[in-house]
Amino acid sequence: MTDESEEILRIASKGDGVTASGRFAWGAAPGDILHGDGTLEWGPHHVEPACRHFGRCGGCQLQQLDEESLAAFVEARVSNASASQELGAEHIAPPHLSPPGTRRRASLRAESSGGRIVIGFREAKSHRLVELEECPVLAPELTALLAPLRKLLITMGKAAPAKKGGKGKPGKHQQPRMAADLELTLVEQGVDLGLKGLTAEGLAATEAMLGFAQEYGLARLTMDGGYGFETVWEPEPVTVKLGAVSVPFPPGTFLQATLDGEEALVGAAREWLEGVSTVADLFSGLGTFAFALAGPETKVLAAEAARDVHMACKSAADRAQLQVFAQHRDLFRNPLQPDELSKFAAVVLDPPRAGAREQVECIAQSDVNRVVYVSCNPSSWSRDAARLVEEGFRLVELRPVGQFRWSTHVELASLFVREG
Repeated sequence: MTDESEEILRIASKGDGVTASGRFAWGAAPGDILHGDGTLEWGPHHVEPACRHFGRCGGCQLQQLDEESLAAFVEARVSNASASQELGAEHIAPPHLSPPGTRRRASLRAESSGGRIVIGFREAKSHRLVELEECPVLAPELTALLAPLRKLLITMGKAAPAKKGGKGKPGKHQQPRMAADLELTLVEQGVDLGLKGLTAEGLAATEAMLGFAQEYGLARLTMDGGYGFETVWEPEPVTVKLGAVSVPFPPGTFLQATLDGEEALVGAAREWLEGVSTVADLFSGLGTFAFALAGPETKVLAAEAARDVHMACKSAADRAQLQVFAQHRDLFRNPLQPDELSKFAAVVLDPPRAGAREQVECIAQSDVNRVVYVSCNPSSWSRDAARLVEEGFRLVELRPVGQFRWSTHVELASLFVREG
C-alpha cells in the first residue's frame, strides 16, 4: 500500500477509477483524490448517487459521475476501441445519453426469502438479490409494478398446492421455494410482462394472475414453466412502433433499451443512407432499421434468424405495404455471400455482442461500398471494423450511444465508406 495520494484521471472500461500509477478505485470520479489508505476525497465531478441501492445493486456502476464525466466515459469507450485497432476514425460525434427514467425493458429476478418475495437485480459479483424499492433508470410504468408483483407472487405461492415432505423437500405444510425471471417491456398497449420459471398451478393461482393483469392494465401476461411462453392474458395483439409501423411483438423479443437511444441509432442510419436505393439489413430483428429506411425509392432486405421475429417483421411489412422483404436466415451459419451482397448499394448490420466475423468477411469481399455497423460491444465491433478497413473501407463517422445510463454498457453507430 502506498502512502501517497493520487488523482483519479479516468474511468476504466469496468467502471473503476484509475490513477497515473495504475491504482484502481471503485466508485471514483475523475478529479477525486485516492489516498494511501484507499479512501476517496471527492472532486468536482463526483456527485451523490441517484439511487439508494447504488453500491449494492449490480445494475449501475457509474452513478457517482456527473453528466460531463459520464459523457466522456461513453465517448472514450468507443474512441478507445477505434484507436486500439488503428481504425483512423475521421469524426467522432458527441455521445448521446439516455435520460433517467427512460429504460423501457428490464430483466429482473424474483425469489422467495424468509417468507417474503424479493424482486430486483443481482448484487455486483454476487448471486444475492437486491430488493428494489426504487430504480431511477427504469420507466415509471415498470417500477410501479414492482410492489404489486411481490404481492401477486406471494398470493400465487399460497395458492400453489403443497408438496409432500421428504429429505431435502418441502414438508406437508411448506411451500416450495419460488424463483422466477421477470421480463418487463413497454409496448404500444402498456406493459408486457413475462414470467419464466413459474407456472400457475390450480384455479386460485390462475385467477390471481388474471385479476392482476386486469387490475394493472397489462398489455400481455405470459408464463414459461420450461416449455416456452404461454399467453395468460392479451386483450389485444401486442405491438411495438418501429418508425410509423406497428409490428407484432413476440414474447421475449429484443428491443432497443430506450426509445431515444433507438432514435439516435436509427437517425444515424437514415442520415448516412439517404438516397440509397437498395439496403441489406442484416440481423434485422423486428425491423428497427428496415422500417425506418424503406420507402418509395428504397428497397430493404431484412434478414433474421429467429423465426417468430422474422414472421412478425414480414407480416407488418405486408400490412404496411412497404418495400421490406423479410428473409429467414441464420447469418452465423449461412451469411450472405459476396455475390449476394454485391446486389445492394449499402448494408446495415446490428449483430449480437459477439459481432459478425463471418458476415463481415463476406462484406469485405463484396462490391458493397457503404456499411452502417451498429454495435452493443465496442470490442467485437473494433475487430470486425479492422477487417473492413483492411479491405479499403474508411471509418467516416462514429456515434457513441449510452442507452444503459450509469452502466459500463455502451453502444455505437458507425459509417464505413469504400471508394467504388
